[in-house]
Amino acid sequence: MIHNANHLRDKSDGIKIGGHQASSASMVSIMTALYFSELRPEDRVAVKPHAGPIFHAMQYLMGNLDLERMKNFRGYGGVQSYPSRTKDVDDVDFSTGSVGLGVAVTSFASIVQDYISDKSWGSDLKQGRMIALMGDAEVDEGNVHECLQEGWKHDLRNVWWVIDYNRQSLDGVVREGLWSRIERLFDAFGWDVVRVKYGVLQRAAFAEPGGERLRQWIDDCPNQLYSALTFSGGAVWRKRLMDDLGDQGEVTALIERRSDAELAELMENLGGNCVETMAQTFAAVDHDRPVCFLAYTVKGWGTPIAGHKDNHGGLMTKAQMAGWQQHMGVPEGQEWEPLAGVADPADLRTFLRQVPFFTSGPRRFVDDRLDVPAIAAAQDRATSTQATFGRILDDLSRLQTPLAERIVTMSPDVTGTTGLGAWVNRRKLWAREARKDLFRAENIPSTAKWDFAPEGQHIELGIAEMNLFLQLAAAGLSHSLFGKRLLPIGTVYDPFVCRGLDALNYACYQDARFMIVGTPSGITLAPEGGAHQSISTPLIGMAQDGLAAFEPAFAEELAIIMEWAFDYMQRDGEAEIDPRTWLRDAKGGSVYLRLTTRPIEQAALPKDRLAQGVIDGGYWLREPGPNCDVVIAYQGAVAPEAIAAAGLIAQGRRDVGVLAVTSADRLHAGWSAAQRARWHGQVDAKSQVERLLESLPRHCRIVTVIDGYPTTLSWLGSVAGHQTIPLGVEHFGQTGTIDDLYRHFGIDTASIVRAVSGLTAGKPLVLS
Repeated sequence: MIHNANHLRDKSDGIKIGGHQASSASMVSIMTALYFSELRPEDRVAVKPHAGPIFHAMQYLMGNLDLERMKNFRGYGGVQSYPSRTKDVDDVDFSTGSVGLGVAVTSFASIVQDYISDKSWGSDLKQGRMIALMGDAEVDEGNVHECLQEGWKHDLRNVWWVIDYNRQSLDGVVREGLWSRIERLFDAFGWDVVRVKYGVLQRAAFAEPGGERLRQWIDDCPNQLYSALTFSGGAVWRKRLMDDLGDQGEVTALIERRSDAELAELMENLGGNCVETMAQTFAAVDHDRPVCFLAYTVKGWGTPIAGHKDNHGGLMTKAQMAGWQQHMGVPEGQEWEPLAGVADPADLRTFLRQVPFFTSGPRRFVDDRLDVPAIAAAQDRATSTQATFGRILDDLSRLQTPLAERIVTMSPDVTGTTGLGAWVNRRKLWAREARKDLFRAENIPSTAKWDFAPEGQHIELGIAEMNLFLQLAAAGLSHSLFGKRLLPIGTVYDPFVCRGLDALNYACYQDARFMIVGTPSGITLAPEGGAHQSISTPLIGMAQDGLAAFEPAFAEELAIIMEWAFDYMQRDGEAEIDPRTWLRDAKGGSVYLRLTTRPIEQAALPKDRLAQGVIDGGYWLREPGPNCDVVIAYQGAVAPEAIAAAGLIAQGRRDVGVLAVTSADRLHAGWSAAQRARWHGQVDAKSQVERLLESLPRHCRIVTVIDGYPTTLSWLGSVAGHQTIPLGVEHFGQTGTIDDLYRHFGIDTASIVRAVSGLTAGKPLVLS
């Protein structure tokens, strides 16, 4: 097998891979040993971004990728620079690219795997290993350190991280002694650390007379020097070793028994560059504890630019490429032949057909969609959207339905303060081993029943928001990774969506399906001050691809949205445009709810097409008349101020309308899509917001109001050419009551009325 695997290494390394040459070459032996010797179909791998070319080369070799896409590497429609679940057509398990996230997500995928296995409907799941191939510089990323702690708390298992320890990053060489400190960190959180430092050639040389002195020299050699000598080649290796070790005895004889080429091969034969060593190391693991393999490699191994500190972005010259191709034994004109240069193609084909990892074919699973029951909100006179969210989940927790069984909630240490308390009390917290709530056992009164059990449906996380979004990403891919659908719901204080934004973007890029609830939000969380008040999150909801963002004001609206959202999260159709809204709802996606703790009086909402308007993004709470002078368009918790202001404005302006915006995101997306359709000749294309505003007279002014950045709604005036007065929050909040801060930022009733009085034609308006 090792002989044939070396043929695979040669072929993979022989494909022209542009700027990835150095970073990917050091991973060739690691990936060859892993994919063609160790992996089984149930294993999942996050491939280091710069090793993407090797991954695609292996898929091409196995017939899972066509030549046209391979030749178009980094081109439009070709294979991606970094492995992508959504953009590549071959069998990518986890997207990578944003450094560290593809590493950490494997830990959370393992937690999801254990979570599913603990359920009656998931007990047949065959456990696999979640594996990350990573660069040594990725250990610098904070999310890698954060996930180590979370894994320890959840008794992490079946996770391997393989570190390509080439000791070079984009800007330099890894600092001496850093790894010994990192190793202690892994050990502290219960990981086994396996150093893979020497290849078979080196170990054989160490057994020769004088070999121990050579080993000691290698161990003592600084990273920068080792890299520089590697780039310089065998003659320079010889001079340096003779200067440092030459003794006219055993060590000299060891060195002189080898030609310059053989000496260079020996010194570059680090453990991570040796297929046989890596295969043996992987095979020796006989437990399910998390393992970190520190695989010593040479960056750019096997290429003419190996070891050079600038090789990350370096390209080989044409002459270097020609010499390399000759060295690899690939005849001219056969560069894309999968088995070019292999002495016995038939033997290798036989081997490839029997590789366990590839025998089951593509491993993208599906699971049945779950029926969504009717969801209704309690008929309270006054309530908040956060309280409504909690009650809806509590109602669902009482039901013994497939949908309720597949909901899994999670929160970064804010479970009780974001509305999940009732759900957790009924459905328990998940843990691999049952643990009773000691407060209850000691008869200490508490509203929280914190029982941990394998059947629990809430995953309690630490305060790191990056971990929340990575856990949502892993759980939101469960139907595809494990063939078992989950409906993940995460809650977080809305301003701290920004803390986990990179991981949120990563989750959406992978097309993970989840619901994220940001609550409480805005300056409506008045007493908390600026640090806990969100301003930009409505814009994040609009700008984030793969995420449908809503900000309802009323309980009935939220019930409609959540019923729709549970179905939307399960959709997997073609990205076809709905000609009514110009949205791609058939494709499905994730959902973001921006909620508040402010109880507001529940308005009598118009029943005619209410549900459709709420989902499409907006509806007329108060229809404008034919001579409308002013429209108040609001989103979220400022509804009472907008409604009250409309009543006062009506004393001096004609036919005032009130537009309830439940999703600026969906209104804007539909409008943009309809405009693009008209650019391409479909003159009848019309979006929801265009239908809402088309009857307004030209002189009408639109006043937009939101507890968030005013740009969220200010674009409404561009839809049909109406002048707009955008009101919102542009600066960090201050401590005070809601009334204090609404007045300070000009989004209270009086400020709305004054804005209309001063900026529109008509008699001055008087506040009563």
